[in-house]
Amino acid sequence: MAELAGKRVVIAGGSGFLGLSMAEHFIKAGSHVVILSRSKPQVTGPWSHVVWDGLSLGKWVDSLEGADAVVNLAGRTVNCIKTPDHQDEILRSRVASTRALGGAMRRVKAPPPVWVQMSTAHIYGDPPTTVCTEASVEGIGFAPTIGRAWESAFAESKLPEQRGVIMRTSFVVGRDRGAGAGALGTLGLLAKLGLGGRVGRGTQGLSWIHEHDLNALFIRAITNESMMGTYIASAPNPVSQVEFMRTLRKVLGMPIGLPALEWMVRVGAPLLLRTDPELALFGRYVVSARLADEGFAFQYPTLEPALRDIYQR
Repeated sequence: MAELAGKRVVIAGGSGFLGLSMAEHFIKAGSHVVILSRSKPQVTGPWSHVVWDGLSLGKWVDSLEGADAVVNLAGRTVNCIKTPDHQDEILRSRVASTRALGGAMRRVKAPPPVWVQMSTAHIYGDPPTTVCTEASVEGIGFAPTIGRAWESAFAESKLPEQRGVIMRTSFVVGRDRGAGAGALGTLGLLAKLGLGGRVGRGTQGLSWIHEHDLNALFIRAITNESMMGTYIASAPNPVSQVEFMRTLRKVLGMPIGLPALEWMVRVGAPLLLRTDPELALFGRYVVSARLADEGFAFQYPTLEPALRDIYQR
């Protein structure tokens, strides 16, 4: 982390849960952070904020001049009902923002030498039992298609001389800094209400990573010049859905977790939670072979200590 001291890092799409977590972590490591987003973060902090629309070039391009790194997190949340309009927004928000950054790189005299790009572990699809690594076959369906389009836009937009790192990120568990806690906020509420039991078969994979380890990975990608290409950003011990919720209930002190049959989820998720039922009914087990080979040490390799850090600190 000391290697980040004095560096200026631009975080595109940085006003949400992940962006604020990353900004706080980077600043503690000595970095100056510039957040690019459509609106100001909901909380104040020691970062700079520059407005952008994620589409067109404008005054925000100047923030890239002489920066040491750019991190791109921009993209509409997938935690929604997958209407045709929402699907279009999910795709275009990722591809267009990536291309906008690529255009901006070509406008400045001293572009960032490294670009770390968010992607999704959902690119592997929803295999029931297979544990996927970076070398695994990609899946089919809407989410893998989005992942491939996102990464293709990055490959086209990155400067030839720029070091590029793609992070295929799994479910991030972390605390609320004023912009929500991501999906963990919803799961935690369901668990506290006694509703956090088995969903469907319960065997679907739930790959996860603690926010500290995700942020440490991004710092490593920025500062370690040997890192390039695609990595899976996920803890080395994925669990099933039923095990994740059992552990979450244990940490929260809730002994009861009522199950939800598949038909209940398909009816209730869009009506009550305004989200896609398949986010709960399907999943994947992913681990990073590359990070294991490179000796990256996770601070939270197992689930229970990770959740206890979030809820009991």
